[in-house]
Amino acid sequence: MDLKQLAERIDQHQRTGRDMDKVTIEHPSLNVNDAYDIQKMCIDFAQERGDKMVGWKMGLTSKAKQISVGVDEPIYGRLTQSMELSEPVLHMDQLIHPRVEPEIAFVLNKELGGEHVTPRDVWMATECIFPAIEVIDSRYKNFSFTLVDVIADNASSTKFILGDQAFSPYHTAWDEMGVAMYRNGEMLHSGTGAAVLGHPVRSVAMLAKMLSRTEQTIKPGMVVLVGGFTEAIDVNSGDHVEVRYEKLGSLNLDIK
Repeated sequence: MDLKQLAERIDQHQRTGRDMDKVTIEHPSLNVNDAYDIQKMCIDFAQERGDKMVGWKMGLTSKAKQISVGVDEPIYGRLTQSMELSEPVLHMDQLIHPRVEPEIAFVLNKELGGEHVTPRDVWMATECIFPAIEVIDSRYKNFSFTLVDVIADNASSTKFILGDQAFSPYHTAWDEMGVAMYRNGEMLHSGTGAAVLGHPVRSVAMLAKMLSRTEQTIKPGMVVLVGGFTEAIDVNSGDHVEVRYEKLGSLNLDIK
């Protein structure tokens, strides 16, 4: 089994926006470590094309989601420069079945790593926090996959946008902060930061610990999307999404 060939196939589908069969159908023996190797290769290909890595994203940060897929920790993916939207517009071309979820993003000013990272360490290394929206879009048919498949597909990472205003890490109690997500004026979901591992800071600490297993760290200046505060929603061309963040204002996204 050639992991590089699998990575090349996934990378092609990520770039062209065409769906594909799950890689575990042909290769059921793939494991989580293989999947993270494939994910890294895909990002290496992107960087060879000049697409700089700018951060990380966490997924499966809800205990309910972890139980539903039979895992006891989150998963992570990588963010590149081309994934960040410079304007609040999401173009549907080269996307398959995108979904949108509300998040916040930590931006670090110090390197963070090691198997013993604590929330206190995260706070001391955090420059600021942004309201954020993440767009996920599995490359697999019918948005159906196993844990190994989704990790190999960069944890469904596709696009993200940060608010224009940064906030102090001490601006509010992030676990108590509420969000509400609207599509075309209708509120579909609401939640609080406690949905993310009990507190969003724990998500960043967990990422650092998980990366330490492969001798990686979170570098200064990198963005960390901590995980969704609510369920993701489907979007289609013509939709307008608004996320209202308690004490932070709103983020909007037009789907074209």
